[in-house]
Amino acid sequence: MAESLQQLVLDTLDAQSTIQDTRLLTIPGQSAPAASHEDQITILGALNSLLSRDMIVYETHETSSHALTSEGSQIVNEGSHEARVWAALPAKGEGSPLTPVQLKKQVGDETAKVGQGRAFKNGWIGKEGDGLVKLLPTIQDATQNDLQEIASTGTLAAGEKLLADLRKRKLIVQRKGQWFTVRKGSNFSTSTAKPETDLTVDMLTSGTWKTSTFKKYNFDAEGAPTDGGALHPLLKVREEIRNIFLEMGFAEMPTSSFVESGFWCFDALFVPQQHPARDLQDTFYLSDPKEALPPEPEYYKRVSTVHEHGGFGSTGYRAPWSHEESSKLLLRTHTTASSAHMLYKLAAKCRGEKVDSDEAEFAHGSSTVGGPDDGFKPAKLFSIDRVFRNETMDATHLAEFHQVEGVVADRNLTLADLIGFMRVFFKKMGIERVRFKPAYNPYTEPSLEIFAFHPMLDRWVEVGNSGMFRPEMLEPMGFPKDVRVHGWGLSLERPTMIRYGINNIRTLVGHKVSIEGIENSPAVMF
Repeated sequence: MAESLQQLVLDTLDAQSTIQDTRLLTIPGQSAPAASHEDQITILGALNSLLSRDMIVYETHETSSHALTSEGSQIVNEGSHEARVWAALPAKGEGSPLTPVQLKKQVGDETAKVGQGRAFKNGWIGKEGDGLVKLLPTIQDATQNDLQEIASTGTLAAGEKLLADLRKRKLIVQRKGQWFTVRKGSNFSTSTAKPETDLTVDMLTSGTWKTSTFKKYNFDAEGAPTDGGALHPLLKVREEIRNIFLEMGFAEMPTSSFVESGFWCFDALFVPQQHPARDLQDTFYLSDPKEALPPEPEYYKRVSTVHEHGGFGSTGYRAPWSHEESSKLLLRTHTTASSAHMLYKLAAKCRGEKVDSDEAEFAHGSSTVGGPDDGFKPAKLFSIDRVFRNETMDATHLAEFHQVEGVVADRNLTLADLIGFMRVFFKKMGIERVRFKPAYNPYTEPSLEIFAFHPMLDRWVEVGNSGMFRPEMLEPMGFPKDVRVHGWGLSLERPTMIRYGINNIRTLVGHKVSIEGIENSPAVMF
């Protein structure tokens, strides 16, 4: 039908030069002119095909009309709801008034419900005792008359106000339409033969390319978008935070060890072996292999002693030490286990051990000015990597998430230094309003929870945890007594969710993540 319709358009143009109104055309296979919206859509397809070959040009004319709904058609045939209510009632003083219940039985629930109110408003009916009666001997059913006019003409001479009222009552619906005026194009012809789109070997061999008509290249057409890789929002935020650390002179810690022993994840941090965080409901333990290789014996002895009996100015936990608990293998619950490894390595010279040069690994060759020559060098370290906890998954918790962690080691650091550093760090992330609340952590004392004001939520939200590592953790490693270490951590997911307006973490990580959302997510900038 497409080719026959195109031929009809060309033949009509050849005979008349212009088609003023495509609604007057009769589509092949039909008996009536193409007056409907669907017919004009069909004609538009034929016109666009001819336009692409410059055979025609056309102008579009928009139309607007109204059609009756099923309820509107019923009113045209039977009268409006208010007119049917009026017709069902006896005249005042000429019969027994009808109660509302009797009226519903006679005209139906919907007609009685809608018609009573409008009939009262028009002054057609009134109350007499407990019933209803007619107040007027005759009425003019304007609603029915208006709908009859719309059914025949598609509009209403009374104007838009009445049309809007009928649309609100869902008696009519507005329909948009279009029709076209068509004229000859620069390549007009009555032949619908399509031009060639490719120059083939056969054409070159036979010479038919000399007489063939080729389709013009459209150099303005946009090419198909190419699919490419896209960084996940977590990676974008991770890189931004990483750049902040590097800008502040930090060195990145290796954190590739997802599996840790209970010793490095808990014991070395002075977390008691009876702590609830070490229970099965909070930590994932490995079943094969179950046990880790033993740590350095002397360090292991110092850690177990300070736990069980105390030392370094501490009374310890005064609880029995379990080698089995210390040697269990688990998925690390925090990257502080990696920090413990690095701090132990940093203290190697303080213990009198001979180590390779570590300037690049820890703090770019920094040293304490005027300090004793005990082998200690200040360090600023950070890591951003995955941790695992046996959490119940919901809109804000997953069993696997990312932790951002930083540590600063130097002599005679104070809590004020930590607070000052936190303010600078979060300011670089775009968080100006920060406040701190005392907290408890087994391996830091004092400890602080970090809160930031969220302008979109208009409230303070917790964004991290921080503190100063305890002597019971640092001195068994071999650090001098005057060395203090700041530590703090925050999740990577929370600032990412805030940045991208995500309220359910399962739409950020997991099978519900929108690939299109990842491709279109903007670059983050704190």
